[in-house]
Amino acid sequence: MSSGKPTWVYWLVALFSRLLTGRIERVGHKRARRGMRLSARLPALLMGVRPAMRVVADEEIEGVPVRRYEPVGAVSGTVVFIHGGGWVLGDRDTYETTARTLAAATRRVVVSVEYRRAPESRYPAALEDCVAVTRALATDDVVAVVGDSAGGNLAAAVAQRVPVAAQVLFYPVMDAAHERASYERYAKGYLLTAETMRYFRREYVPEPSRRAESGASPLLADDVRGVAPAYVVVAECDVLHDEGVAYADRLREAGVDTTLDEVPGTIHGFMALLGLTEAKQTMARAAAWLDARM
Repeated sequence: MSSGKPTWVYWLVALFSRLLTGRIERVGHKRARRGMRLSARLPALLMGVRPAMRVVADEEIEGVPVRRYEPVGAVSGTVVFIHGGGWVLGDRDTYETTARTLAAATRRVVVSVEYRRAPESRYPAALEDCVAVTRALATDDVVAVVGDSAGGNLAAAVAQRVPVAAQVLFYPVMDAAHERASYERYAKGYLLTAETMRYFRREYVPEPSRRAESGASPLLADDVRGVAPAYVVVAECDVLHDEGVAYADRLREAGVDTTLDEVPGTIHGFMALLGLTEAKQTMARAAAWLDARM
């Protein structure tokens, strides 16, 4: 039975990350971006080994920069990967290991989207980029979308707008307009704090009246019937835990094929730590689920 607390390794990760990147709401997005790039260079023991690819190429689709990963022995179908970082941090480079691992695990081409970030470009710029890339790829291929955190928010919003085969959402932001009880339970000390999440919302969608739009809050969409099958992963000790569960529940109630994977003892962002057992096993489960639907 879970204790409701992260395991010791995640306590250390949360502490080290805070020391490395600082609190973005205090240090600003430029310094926090530098810190995130440094954290992506941590040892493979934590971050995981980058699988070799047959092809890695930087391209553009509909004017949006992307990086394409083609694994050895790739089968048909394409996975659009949308990175996290609160719509402010993260890029193709910081999520290199995740994208490569996803390609190797699914045996499919992964296209990692370098969408426009806040505060330079605010809502709905990031969503427009992700929709454009996914729609272009889906015209002549079977496509799934995968995203983590803010990327999960974007992936879910894309799946409400573009017919895709499946969606995998790792600890997604589902509601940019409201806070649930997990914001209180895990407000501080669990890597992503409540205050940091509020900062991200303000930077991405400055106008409070727009935060309830389905593009910013997929959970609040008028109708979710008919969206793609979903695999929703939530970290137990995460401010976003409850809204991820709420979205999975809403999809199920609408008749959508939905799997909720609650991973005990973990914190927000744990899927970046692909050297650790929880991330490796969760990736394997999500990839097997995805393979069955593509």
